Amino acid sequence: MGKDYLSLPDAEFDRFFKFMNQYVEDKCAGSAPAWTHIPQSARTGMAEAYAAWNGAYDKTIGPHTPVDTEGKNDAKNAAKQVIRRFVNQYLRYPPVTDEDRTAMGVPNHDDKPTPVPAPDDVPELAVSIPLPRVLRFRFRRVGAKRWGKPEGIHGLELMWLITDTPPKETEDLIHSSFATKSPLELTFKESERGKRVYYAARWETGAMKKGRFTEIFNTVIS
Repeated sequence: MGKDYLSLPDAEFDRFFKFMNQYVEDKCAGSAPAWTHIPQSARTGMAEAYAAWNGAYDKTIGPHTPVDTEGKNDAKNAAKQVIRRFVNQYLRYPPVTDEDRTAMGVPNHDDKPTPVPAPDDVPELAVSIPLPRVLRFRFRRVGAKRWGKPEGIHGLELMWLITDTPPKETEDLIHSSFATKSPLELTFKESERGKRVYYAARWETGAMKKGRFTEIFNTVIS
């Protein structure tokens, strides 16, 4: 088994993470971006993860305490999880090329994945409120006896938006959340209690092929 591409000394890891963010932003920028498959919310999440890591790392560059070191290590482990999910969801398949991955320091797979068709059905959703400000979305294939993703599906993408005006199209739902197992949970701010959130969901394969959206549903954050 080859070396883990994220097993880097702290300084190298910082440069790698910073460069990946910049590379992705450059590819997604402009009026006719080269990459259109990565939503702004996912890119913002990566930028925030880098800021959290870099802030903890900066505290250990000069004289520092064991607490600073522990905080840096925790931040690095958390950053690795964010990077792996982002890479697997957005950077493993076209339009990202082998050359792009090499430039970012992400290893290319030696073998080509077996083509998987786009999902041809929509998920069934059930929403509940297990705690104040928390919405829990269970999902399954329509007619399935158990909750969870069906075979051949990588996960569920949930698009959502808090608004007083009912959205007309799924393109109006600007926030994206992803889960590889049921349930998916969203936690909202105290100031958002009592507001209405609109949402729709679709299946996604491991090859970034997306199915059809459900209709747009809505519920109130309590």
